[in-house]
Amino acid sequence: MKHLISIHDITCEEFNQILALAQKLKRETKEGKTHHILKGKTLGMIFTKSSTRTRISFEVGMYQLGGHPMFLSANDMQLGRGESIYDTANVMSRFVDGIMIRTYAHQDVLDLAKYGSVPVINGLTDLLHPCQALADLLTVYEHKGKLRGLKLAYVGDGNNVAHSLLYACAKAGMDMSVATPKGYECNEEVVANAKDDAKETGAEIIITNDPVEAVTGADVVCTDTWVSMGREAEKAERVKVFKDYQVNSELFGKSKEDSIFIHCLPAYRGYEVTEDVIDGPRSVVFDEAENRLHAQKAVMALLMI
Repeated sequence: MKHLISIHDITCEEFNQILALAQKLKRETKEGKTHHILKGKTLGMIFTKSSTRTRISFEVGMYQLGGHPMFLSANDMQLGRGESIYDTANVMSRFVDGIMIRTYAHQDVLDLAKYGSVPVINGLTDLLHPCQALADLLTVYEHKGKLRGLKLAYVGDGNNVAHSLLYACAKAGMDMSVATPKGYECNEEVVANAKDDAKETGAEIIITNDPVEAVTGADVVCTDTWVSMGREAEKAERVKVFKDYQVNSELFGKSKEDSIFIHCLPAYRGYEVTEDVIDGPRSVVFDEAENRLHAQKAVMALLMI
């Protein structure tokens, strides 16, 4: 594994290795053990999209691994003034030991990996959010004791979170059902790739426009904001379109009695999810948020050691 750009790009063995190492690092850190395995190394972190969890979890994770995180916003870099990705990748590769980027265009991540000579981690693009999906399935494993054979239901916008969950569930052998309104479905190429990955593990991928069909019998229910960053102008229209895709107690009640609820945050209560669900006893959203730290530490350790 040279980079983490898409979970589709890694093998099932590499996927399981990330989760296993994340569990180990989390357990030993809570026991007081330090893991300064990246001592003397620097992670350059490029942000063209604002962030809470991504920035904090990568910075803290890099410190805990003994390395140095370097935050770079678009305003701090010549990249924000028109310098090419080619030049940026080549220059940064002379200075840092790894690059994490959170940005809009997925092609920017691909180009950084293509032209640079250090590992590149996709912190989020408009197409994919692999670190979030790793944290999500780490959380599911902690609460369910397994992944293979479970069913995860995603309800809402067919966005980057849904795409990376499709890849992650396929690699893990988890069934996944996705319910979106018509016109807001997942990327067709992503769905096709996930179905190909699922053939190896026996996972089933179901794409539907019916949220009840998706959630019925699910072990895990997931949603995300209806208005992703950069689509604020569409808010009024999206609220109308997605109103029947809210994860409320009625819809959540279609899942298994011991199901859990996950959400990558930030959440907008009263829109994609109601308070009684996200703040209820079966919500594990803050465990999930914490696991961004541990999953990403595993990724950095495997790529940069």
